[in-house]
Amino acid sequence: MNSTARIALVGDRSDAVRSHARVPGLLEALRVREGWDLDAYWVATEDADATTLGGFDAAWVLPGSPYRSEAGVLAAIRTVRENGIPFLGTCGGFQHALLEFARSVCGLDRAAHAENTPEAPDEDAVIVPLACSLVGHEGVIRIAPGSLASDLIGADRARARYHCDYAPNPRHLDTLRAHGLAFTGTDESGEVRIAELPGHPFFLATLFQPELDGDGTRAHPLITGLAGAAVDHARAR
Repeated sequence: MNSTARIALVGDRSDAVRSHARVPGLLEALRVREGWDLDAYWVATEDADATTLGGFDAAWVLPGSPYRSEAGVLAAIRTVRENGIPFLGTCGGFQHALLEFARSVCGLDRAAHAENTPEAPDEDAVIVPLACSLVGHEGVIRIAPGSLASDLIGADRARARYHCDYAPNPRHLDTLRAHGLAFTGTDESGEVRIAELPGHPFFLATLFQPELDGDGTRAHPLITGLAGAAVDHARAR
């Protein structure tokens, strides 16, 4: 049975953001190659809430931070996390997935993102400025065997492209781990670059931007994985 899979593209759409321009072509390539019926809708951050996201089969929180509504992005992530809806977060989506988990699961009520709340003290900042910007950077990611990312990519190493200035604060990683978040990918210096939520049907976040991989004519395996999970969710509805 072929069911339409509805994918929410959460972010403040802009032609100036390269990843935003890439997404329609990548999803179209998957429609053609896999024969999947994918229907993607942009959801502005100020419109993202439990009511809106609950009707989708997957959500992809895209780059483009600072978002117009931090609260909307966090509400979207919490909705899909708690309701078993497939989720992919890239760049800013990765950062806000950690922020949402810190607040909602770890009980860190004052957890902050330094880009959104620059006055936040270091002990509250879950996301902090990078010592060296990763804008335009490309590097190797080491992937934990047996992880969702490893299963999708089919290797323990992969090339990754970045466009960001913020990353996880190391002082909070053990707390996030203790509450169930798994960090399954690092760069060559050991810095966290992939997060997953074991037990969830599909919950994956990357600091890098897989949508920038290649020439834009073929979807990265992580994006293919999200689309496949969305199709499975739609068929189960």
